[in-house]
Amino acid sequence: MKVISGFLKGRVIKGYNIEGTRPTMDRIKESIFSIIQNKVKDSIVLDLFAGSGSYGIETISNYAKYVYFNDKNKECVKVIKRNLEEFNVSSKGEVFNLDYQKFLNILKKKSEKFDLIFLDPPYKLHVLNDILKYIVENDLLSYDGLVIVEFQDEELLLNYEWLELIKNKKYGYKNVYIYGRNKK
Repeated sequence: MKVISGFLKGRVIKGYNIEGTRPTMDRIKESIFSIIQNKVKDSIVLDLFAGSGSYGIETISNYAKYVYFNDKNKECVKVIKRNLEEFNVSSKGEVFNLDYQKFLNILKKKSEKFDLIFLDPPYKLHVLNDILKYIVENDLLSYDGLVIVEFQDEELLLNYEWLELIKNKKYGYKNVYIYGRNKK
């Protein structure tokens, strides 16, 4: 697994083989970043189920301002920190080792708004509807922000109040939905 664009392009991201993770294929990541590329520079990013940190590191490589990485798996947290250190970008992000619900509550209290939110939970959890509703109810997305969701067999809505599906794509058994604010 490599960084596909930006100033870290070609660098190898460690952690593709951590037990319990399912790395995003480079072609899927490349497709997502071709869609969101104009939103990355100077963005505040949340990588909620970070795994190896691939999404967040890709945004750092493309000049995101700051990335919040979170994963419940302690091994993932160690690998993300190691990747950030090896790429000399530790100052561009913070890594947390919390249950996603606890972490979302912390972010709510901080009143942080995100320009990009990546949601790629373990497929068996089936928590995406609840998380998308939480994002809306607690106004965690900036005005021009995007939520990028990777999932397998959950049934997601097209709209969650002001959050609406703006792009979707299928890659074999994986689905990617991109949501943005309805600005009507």
